[in-house]
Amino acid sequence: MQRRLAVLAPLRLHIDDESAAHRGHAGAAGGGGHYRLTLVSAAFAGKNTVARHRLVYDALGDMMRGPIHALAINALTPDQDSV
Repeated sequence: MQRRLAVLAPLRLHIDDESAAHRGHAGAAGGGGHYRLTLVSAAFAGKNTVARHRLVYDALGDMMRGPIHALAINALTPDQDSV
């Protein structure tokens, strides 16, 4: 995931693998993981939430149809980042 998201030139990237909390879930049984993503990038400037999520989905490509079953996205511009 990190390698694919590099195309968005992240200033900060944090990925939490929450798959263990979803054991027994149908998607987890099929091998797909559950992840929570925080990504800070200037690429999100001027874009609404849907457009930001599309950029992430496009960067991840076919991973969204296999290794990733569920993805919670927090996509921020540098001026929105409170860290």
